[in-house]
Amino acid sequence: MTNTSGQCIACQDMPKTPRVVVVGLASCFGCQLQITNAEAHLMEMLGQIDLRYWQLTSSDPMPEDFDVAVIEGAITTEEAEATVRQVRERAATVITVGACATTAGIPGMAAAGFIERPAQVYEHVPAACGEMIAPRPVQAVIDVDFEVRTCPVDTLDFVDVLQRALYGSNKAVPTRTMCGDCKRNETCCFFGKGELCLGLVTRAGCGARCVNLGRPCNGCRGLSPDANLPSAREACERYGVSVADFDRALEMFNQVNPALQASE
Repeated sequence: MTNTSGQCIACQDMPKTPRVVVVGLASCFGCQLQITNAEAHLMEMLGQIDLRYWQLTSSDPMPEDFDVAVIEGAITTEEAEATVRQVRERAATVITVGACATTAGIPGMAAAGFIERPAQVYEHVPAACGEMIAPRPVQAVIDVDFEVRTCPVDTLDFVDVLQRALYGSNKAVPTRTMCGDCKRNETCCFFGKGELCLGLVTRAGCGARCVNLGRPCNGCRGLSPDANLPSAREACERYGVSVADFDRALEMFNQVNPALQASE
């Protein structure tokens, strides 16, 4: 059988199934568990890839060859830093998932004054901890192609990003702050009640789900590149919200963000 160009279809090379590895660093592994919650789409998703390695499910060593690497967790040791550099050398595409990988997340809260911190916990730091370094996101060490933000990740958001990584997409990545999403959802602003909400500086993209459920945004998607921190602090003062509380709240997911440090 031939195609319209007269070439033999059976002789043509079939596209290779992308070889995927899933790597876990310093995190609670909750984002990896979230991936498995895509029950309605999981088998279809797995049918499009060759899953070579998943650290959560196997103690086997990571293979030498793969095409796509999914990384969860922050970098907190020299070993982890070497691992992500090795992954970047081998993978055509790197996807980071969750706040720990994209912003340093909860581990990042320990970044300030980190050198003194291990001794505050251990009399003798266990060898199993390895050579620890100040927590940092994956993108602080290597180039990252795709990100899945929030803590934990939204399952369908991960599926969408994986599809874009496998097949390509010109979909724009939002950089606006989340306040615009709240207005589109016609939800009430917490600042009007004198309550702190980080939506005014947090990167949009989650649809303001926490706010839709009646909970203020805690900023798990990280600071928006469009965030105006001085203006946000002025807004806090205007609405009677503690600026000190605002700054402390920002540290949960943005401790190592240069934009936060520069605004202090």
